[in-house]
Amino acid sequence: MTTEQILEKLIAFPVLGGDSNLTIINWIKEYIESFQIKVTLVPNEEGTKASLHCRIGPAVDGGIILSGHTDVVPVTGQAWDTDPFQLTDKGDGKLYGRGSCDMKGFIAICLHLLPTMIEAKPAKPIYFAFSYDEEIGCLSAPDLVKHIKKTYPEKPKYALIGEPSMLQPILAQKGIIVFVTQVNGSAGHSSRIKQQVSAVHEASRLVLWLETKMNTLIETNKKDARFEPPHTTIHVGQFNGGIAPNVIADKATFSWDLRTIPTDSVDAILKDFKQHCEQREVELTSVFSDFRIKTVAKHPEVVHLDTHHDKDIASLIQTISGSSNFKAVSFASEAGQFAQGGFESVICGPGSIAQAHTANEFIAKEQLQKGEAMLKKLIQEMSTSQS
Repeated sequence: MTTEQILEKLIAFPVLGGDSNLTIINWIKEYIESFQIKVTLVPNEEGTKASLHCRIGPAVDGGIILSGHTDVVPVTGQAWDTDPFQLTDKGDGKLYGRGSCDMKGFIAICLHLLPTMIEAKPAKPIYFAFSYDEEIGCLSAPDLVKHIKKTYPEKPKYALIGEPSMLQPILAQKGIIVFVTQVNGSAGHSSRIKQQVSAVHEASRLVLWLETKMNTLIETNKKDARFEPPHTTIHVGQFNGGIAPNVIADKATFSWDLRTIPTDSVDAILKDFKQHCEQREVELTSVFSDFRIKTVAKHPEVVHLDTHHDKDIASLIQTISGSSNFKAVSFASEAGQFAQGGFESVICGPGSIAQAHTANEFIAKEQLQKGEAMLKKLIQEMSTSQS
């Protein structure tokens, strides 16, 4: 099957982050197994989802993992011109469909080149590692990484995560974590605002505190010029509370994300925030004894990536991509989790991140062709590797 034919199959699986991905992962498993390659599934506890990994080549140290996620983001509310779950060729050099660039295009290239990998009989192994629930917090990658390390007697050296980067090598990414903060105040008539504790008012003050914290980090020169913006960001994206304009709100909730540069600590920022919240509780429980502020993480921290340019993976990705213009990105991916697992990691894949998550998402055919060329060079490198 060609890359486009495989991509058409993958697009047709409308697997959103959080959904069961067994339909798409089993299709991929059967495809790989048709080439007599052993595939290992890594299911979740409920057995409703699974990652997979496999090895092409000998059981020797020094191989490379090609990684991608099988889930996509929703299309509800977006103005699509075509069926988002049917790959569409309009004759303009682009292929439209949800996940076409993020990141089923990369997976399709991997699967298309599987016979080429087998025929090359690489000296160092190439692994596939395809995950689920990346779009809701990179939830499955840590277990996938652990399972790979436990399964194979040899140790892979590298991990290439094929997120859309226009095939430009990315050595650094910000970390991310999402929090939900809940404020419990006292209900009452709005005329008694000075005698009650409004959850909406207090939550609003906390939002401003978070914005001030971000600005303080910037002002104290906590910056990393590789990123755009070159600092840690704190952003409140959802805010809910109250039942009427003339009723003091007893409940308010807001969700916020924290995207950290490698030199900033999620724990330190969260500690400062919680200390401030505790101080507000001390100040306001004299007015309302049950005033409380509670902050919980929606998912574990997705760690940053910070691969140094003198690592072997940097030289390898420069060779196969033809670019030494190493970049950093502010979006999160599973790359940091693979690096945390002990693999020299890099992001490099076809398509533009500007298309990811948008209506009429597409990948240019030219990008697929260049992606194929890059992985063919990788196959050559692994076939001649003596490292």
